[in-house]
Amino acid sequence: MPITANNTKRKSWLEVATSSDFPIQNIPFGVFLTKENIVTVGTRIGDFAIDLGALQQLNYFEGIELTDDMFMQDTLNDFISDGKKTWRLVRNRIAEIFDEKNPKLRDNTKDRDIVIFKMEDVEMQLPVLIGDYTDFYSSKEHATNVGKMFRDPENALLPNWLHIPVGYHGRSSTIVPSGIPVHRPMGQTLPNGETTPVFGPSRSVDFELETAFITTDVNIMGENIPINEAEDYIFGMVLLNDWSARDIQKWEYVPLGPFLSKNFATSISPWIVTMDALEPFRTKGPKQEPTPLPYLQQKGKHSFDINLEVAIQPENAEETVVSHSNFKYLYWSMCQQLAHHTSNGCRVNSGDMMGSGTISGPTEDSFGSMLELTWGGKNPIKMNDGTERKFINDNDTVIMKGFCQNGQVRIGFGEVSSKLLPPFVRK
Repeated sequence: MPITANNTKRKSWLEVATSSDFPIQNIPFGVFLTKENIVTVGTRIGDFAIDLGALQQLNYFEGIELTDDMFMQDTLNDFISDGKKTWRLVRNRIAEIFDEKNPKLRDNTKDRDIVIFKMEDVEMQLPVLIGDYTDFYSSKEHATNVGKMFRDPENALLPNWLHIPVGYHGRSSTIVPSGIPVHRPMGQTLPNGETTPVFGPSRSVDFELETAFITTDVNIMGENIPINEAEDYIFGMVLLNDWSARDIQKWEYVPLGPFLSKNFATSISPWIVTMDALEPFRTKGPKQEPTPLPYLQQKGKHSFDINLEVAIQPENAEETVVSHSNFKYLYWSMCQQLAHHTSNGCRVNSGDMMGSGTISGPTEDSFGSMLELTWGGKNPIKMNDGTERKFINDNDTVIMKGFCQNGQVRIGFGEVSSKLLPPFVRK
C-alpha cells in the first residue's frame, strides 16, 4: 500500500508555517485534553490539534475497519495494536481530508468547529499506556566517553559492547510528557575521599539526549522476531530526556547497572511521529566492526537523519543551546535493538517504549549529556546569562528538539521541555 500521505506536493487548507515541524506530510499521533475536559486521540497539522474521535463519529473514516471507540480513548494503545496496515490507511485518509483541494471538511463550518482546536487550547497527555520501558546504550561515542571517565581510558568499551545492543529495564511509572516538571532526586552517594555513603539530594542531575520508539504487539512469549521483520512492529518515535543523577549512579551502578539514578523521571515529547513519516529520511548507520552475529545482521538504510538539539534555560533568562547531535550517529539500529530484545523470547506489547540511549556525536559540541559536555564537571559551560553549568541547576528548564529536513519537506517532533524543581518536600 503506497504512503500517499508523504506526497510533498500536497498542501493543507489549514495554515502551516514553512518552519513548522508539523506540515500535512507529518501527521503524528497523540492524546490531548480539551477545554471541556474531554480526552481524545488526535493528530496535529501546523498549530492545530485535530480530534480524531470526532472525525470518526462524523464518519470521515468510512471504509476503514476501526472499532467504534478507536479514537475515543485516553491512549493510542488499541490503535497501535491494529497494526501497520491500519496506521497507513488512517494517516493517508487524514492527509486526504485536510488536502487543500478537498472541500468535505474544509467547507463544513459545523464539523470544523467540532474537530479542530488551536494548540494553545489543548493540554497534551502521555500518548500511550507504557507497560514496559527499556533503555538501550547504543551510541559508541557516548559509551566510549563514559568508559574513559569511569574506567580505563585505553579500554573504554566493555568486551560485549560491539557484539550486543546493551540495555536495561527502566521504570514506566515515572515517564511523563513534555511540560511536566521533575524534582531533583534524593539518594545515596559516596563523597570523594570517603568510605561511608551519605543520603541527600543529588548534586549532579543531568539530561540524556535520546529518542525512543513505540512498539505494537510484537510476539508471544518464547517467540523471537527476525531482524528483517522488526521494523513492521515499530509504530513511531518520540524525543526522550532520560534524566540522570550521576553521583547516585556512580555509587550504585556496580554490579547491576543504573537503578535509582535513572528511574526518578523520564520525559518524552507528546506527538509520536510515525515511521512512515520518517521514510524519506532513511540513511545508513555507522559501519559495524566486528560483524554482528547473524541474527543482528542487516543491510541497507536502517537509520534516520534526525537533527537533535538541547538547550538549557535558567529561570527568567535566555536559553543557551549546549548540544547539536543526530540520530544517525547511533551504532545499533532500532531493528537490531528490537530483534535482540526478543531473541530470548521476551514478550513485547503494544505501547512498550524503547529508549535509544544517549545520542552523542563525534565532536565535543555534539555530546548528548552534561557529563560529557563538561567532562564530569571539569569544564563548565558558559550560559548566555553569564552563569556557568557543570550539571543542571534547580529551576533550569531542559529543552530538546528534533527534526528531519530535505529540499522538499521538514518533519519534526516538536520538543520535550521539562523544568527541574528542588527536591520534593512532604507537607
